Amino acid sequence: MATQDRLVLQDISHDLTWQQQLAQVTHSAAELLAILQLSPDYLPAAIEGAQAFALRVPYAYLKRIKPGDINDPLLRQIWPFHAENQAPPAGYVLDPLGENQSNTTPGIVHKYQGRVLLITNGSCAIHCRYCFRRHFPYQANALSRQQWANALAYVQKDDSIQEVILSGGDPLTSSDVRLFHLIDAIEAIPHVTRLRIHTRLPIVIPARITDALLDRLSTSRLNIVMVVHANHANEIDDEVGETLKRIFRSGIHLLNQSVLLKGVNDSEQALIDLSEKLFQYHALPYYLHLLDKVVGAHHFDVNEDTARQLVAKIQLKLPGFLLPKLVREVAGCGSKTLISLDS
Repeated sequence: MATQDRLVLQDISHDLTWQQQLAQVTHSAAELLAILQLSPDYLPAAIEGAQAFALRVPYAYLKRIKPGDINDPLLRQIWPFHAENQAPPAGYVLDPLGENQSNTTPGIVHKYQGRVLLITNGSCAIHCRYCFRRHFPYQANALSRQQWANALAYVQKDDSIQEVILSGGDPLTSSDVRLFHLIDAIEAIPHVTRLRIHTRLPIVIPARITDALLDRLSTSRLNIVMVVHANHANEIDDEVGETLKRIFRSGIHLLNQSVLLKGVNDSEQALIDLSEKLFQYHALPYYLHLLDKVVGAHHFDVNEDTARQLVAKIQLKLPGFLLPKLVREVAGCGSKTLISLDS
């Protein structure tokens, strides 16, 4: 797609199905640079970064990025910068959350009491450069039918598990047939009462939220929670906003979690605008994560003291229900670690 075709991006989400949009992505730093009218000086580092962690951006997402602005907060989430290729500081590892140790059954990550994470698939619509699972062994968790049965049997045998969390990758990149079959199987486990879906698709490709999907979720015997992932208010255009409203009106609990990212949302105004925009469309801020220290993402880090001061300031300007909890995830801990604003 050449620069002169950029106007096509404005209507792409209206012309294509969600499956077509999921397929219509760029893996090319050169193409992305041309579409977004960036300086060629940024290309070599991006090509190198994409070799370590593949570039993947749907055209439907690009229309929200300001052309020619290397500091656009959405661009910074998907463009491989030079810092990504530098040797990581001490403490940055391939598996910062220790998930490999909790992944003893293929497809299952069981870290916390009462809930289990099910790796529904290994694909995402978009590759975020700060992703803590950029090195996760998805191939070992690409389950056969028998392995799916084994994963569900794991949940069936442990009656302390009340909640199943669909994650990945992104669970909503799965077809309806596959996804609905999985939901059917989870509903058949009596002690499971909640289904949580962690997904970036309503933000990246809002067309994924079809009437069929909402009908299936709204008629489930399970309490359904959908946790979307937006880091900046600019990600929530009118199409995304109307999609969030449809989710809410279907009786689905709607939350948002963000990652605090240097150069993206590490300012009072950016965080306030995000919380207000989310609430405008019936989504509540949930968590604001400190960066998981994964190799390749150190340039996004905002230190804990700075984060604490930042959230303390926005606490003075937002009602309590719009203030996300500042948290860090620590490998081996039994829950997210809340960061006190008083220290």
